[in-house]
Amino acid sequence: MIAGSRFGVHSAAAFFALPLCVALGVASSVRAQQPPAGPAAGSAISTRTIDGKYLPPQPAPFGGVINMNAVNSKPWWPSSVVPPKGAPNVLLIMTDDVGFGAPSTFGGVIPTPSLDRVAKMGLRYTQFHSTALCSPTRAALITGRNHHSVGFGVVAEMATGFPGYDTFIGRDSATLGRVLRDNGYATSWFGKDHNTPAFQASQVGPFDQWPIGMGFDYFYGFVGGDTSQWQPNLFRNTTAIYPYVGNPQWNLTTAMADEAIAHLKMLNEVAPDKPFFCYYVPGGTHAPHHATPEWIEKFKGKFDMGWNKLRDQIFANQKKLGVIPADAKLTPWPDVLKKWDDLSAEEKKLFTRQVEVYAAYLAYTDHEIGRVIQAVEDLGKLDNTLVIYISGDNGGSAEGSPIGTPNEVAQFNGVEVPVPAQLALFYDSWGSDKTYNHMAVGWTWAFDTPFQWTKQVASHFGGTRQGVCIAWPKRIKDAGGIRNQFHHIVDITPTILEATGIPAPNVVDGIAQRPIEGVSMAYSFDKTRAQAPSPHKTQYFEMLGNRGIYHDGWYANTVPISPPWVLTATPDQDVMSSYKWELYDLTKDWTQSNNLAASKPDKLKELQEKFIVEATKYQVFPLDNSMAARMISPRPSLTAGRDTFTYSGELTGIPMGAAPSLLNASYKITADIEIPAGGAEGVLATQGGRFGGWGFYLLKGKPVFLWNMLDLRRIRWEGNSALAPGKHTLEFAFKYEGLGAETLAFNNRSGLGHGGPGTLKVDGQVVSSHKMEHSIPVTLQWDESFDIGADTGTPIDDKDYQVPFKFTGKLTSLTLKIDRPQLSPADQKRLAEESRRNNRASE
Repeated sequence: MIAGSRFGVHSAAAFFALPLCVALGVASSVRAQQPPAGPAAGSAISTRTIDGKYLPPQPAPFGGVINMNAVNSKPWWPSSVVPPKGAPNVLLIMTDDVGFGAPSTFGGVIPTPSLDRVAKMGLRYTQFHSTALCSPTRAALITGRNHHSVGFGVVAEMATGFPGYDTFIGRDSATLGRVLRDNGYATSWFGKDHNTPAFQASQVGPFDQWPIGMGFDYFYGFVGGDTSQWQPNLFRNTTAIYPYVGNPQWNLTTAMADEAIAHLKMLNEVAPDKPFFCYYVPGGTHAPHHATPEWIEKFKGKFDMGWNKLRDQIFANQKKLGVIPADAKLTPWPDVLKKWDDLSAEEKKLFTRQVEVYAAYLAYTDHEIGRVIQAVEDLGKLDNTLVIYISGDNGGSAEGSPIGTPNEVAQFNGVEVPVPAQLALFYDSWGSDKTYNHMAVGWTWAFDTPFQWTKQVASHFGGTRQGVCIAWPKRIKDAGGIRNQFHHIVDITPTILEATGIPAPNVVDGIAQRPIEGVSMAYSFDKTRAQAPSPHKTQYFEMLGNRGIYHDGWYANTVPISPPWVLTATPDQDVMSSYKWELYDLTKDWTQSNNLAASKPDKLKELQEKFIVEATKYQVFPLDNSMAARMISPRPSLTAGRDTFTYSGELTGIPMGAAPSLLNASYKITADIEIPAGGAEGVLATQGGRFGGWGFYLLKGKPVFLWNMLDLRRIRWEGNSALAPGKHTLEFAFKYEGLGAETLAFNNRSGLGHGGPGTLKVDGQVVSSHKMEHSIPVTLQWDESFDIGADTGTPIDDKDYQVPFKFTGKLTSLTLKIDRPQLSPADQKRLAEESRRNNRASE
């Protein structure tokens, strides 16, 4: 019944029998004034462009008319912000850890047809530079400011409490994503995010330093510095996802391209006129080098010539392509690395396998990038898309040691796996999910041809020179052209802003912005300006104490005092005064081959002074050449000040930066559980995974505590029998016999990685007890997490279980109590004396 009608309608049937206007109580006079217009299809969205100086733009005042009666009023809708007319889409691509001489586009022997494609329809840049390390380059790329200016003087995992090194991109340095989004672009980020502070990378946030908090509408990728391509720590926006579970053929390199293609297709079909900014940054080719078997097969036997002849071949190719001058000199092979002909047959066999997998990984990564570029063309949008493809965020990586490693986590803990062991245990599985692999340094040095040094080394172009290709078919007509002007990673943001017609904002969210510190490269798009001088006149370089300064064709730089593959080195040096300096005239010496420091001391002094000016301006001080010490130095943490942690039920995916650490400490883990009739098994707690970590679990009802020692050894405590149904208390206790991580302050490792006795108890009774001779000193597997009640990522022991191995009983409570050793004054004095003796012995 419909009651209360002024027309006296008392039933649904009677209501629907009336004319619609009468049934709804609409006066016929109003109906005559506003005839029906048919089914509503919506109205066109009004749009506007903004000057972009203040973001977000102020809301426009109401533009309609409001009277007391809606019939006599005029509605109005706020307009949507759109970019300037004709602004291009932007596809910004950057690979990881790729030397200048690795891709075919810049003389390498590894085919990169997608990079070739961008070069052929656009331009190749031959003097473009990075910062020498991952996070810093990425921070500079997306902000247009120098890496120290935005807090990324080092990678996120090595943050220290100084403005240039705290790994916070300040609110005074809005990212390119934020600027383009507020000007009407659809923004997305696929792949590596290494610009979230490690101590904010958990599910509780805050998320302002995550991609979605930095102006990107959509994020699909991983947060840390690297990850397995088979079982990554993968996020969609801020939610951890596990698409690889139950799907052993799944690989992130392909899955990421699939995700980006689907996203771009969706944008085109829902809002075809809305320009997109897609930031596409795959994990390739950072370790682990994970390629699929069919890609690895393609490179079998391709590197039998060895790294010295490979280097000669790349150098000849580069001259033929014109990406280095005809008179450029090949820098000498370093004495610290063996020549190929001096290797044993065993070494050659292993090292060849390593590089075949690396080459497969680079080619595979480039292939999937090509699928994304092709998708843009298939959408009909390539002509007006600015495609920027940066080959590497720094030079090739030397973090695999002179002999390579099957497990990069071991390398960062100072453990080198001998060649015979690598051959026997990992040769056939190299590149699969059973390895966290990295190739030998000799290959890295060759792929940085024609330069010296590698990733981490900011002083030499082997660490900072990147091949870059830019295409924009609608705008760039010098297809296949080469540009030799000096440029730097900070120049990408201003280039994109100029291309889109969008200015850098003065104020964002009420906060005055730092000026953009790069310069636009867009002038070089015109063929008539192919030889124009670069507007980028001065650029400092600094990373881990190594540094350089470029000014008007001259370059002064320090000489590394420790090779980048010695990851646990903490040189006890006065960073400002102990380094030797070199001087080069780059207008005549492309490769840093002819050191002029002795013959031009005044010029060297001028540039050294200029470095101090630039370093002061951009927050570079204080200089610090330590690495391992910074990895474990105190920084903000959700676990700081806590020694007791309690959990119940299932909680997974807690990243390392937000989890309690058992390294270099005594601890006790207590689990109160209830076993149902028929028994139970599964994970109670685990941290890390296949390549380094620990696990506490029930296996066929028996309690097990296991330390996975970097996939080289497993130390196990296990009960003799399955637990009966009912309530039980399990306990594992470990007594650490070292002095504590604080000893790193004295430049030695006396307090790290010691062992101690461990005891497993069930209901108060000891069921297993023995001593662990050594422990993991520096880090667990960083792309894994701390999990309660189930396991994510990789299992702590493949032979025991596969993920997720959920606990099938009831986990009432799990408590960790950690007791970290403290140094007495006597300890500090003794270790300081030991450090001084060690330093004198090494001089």
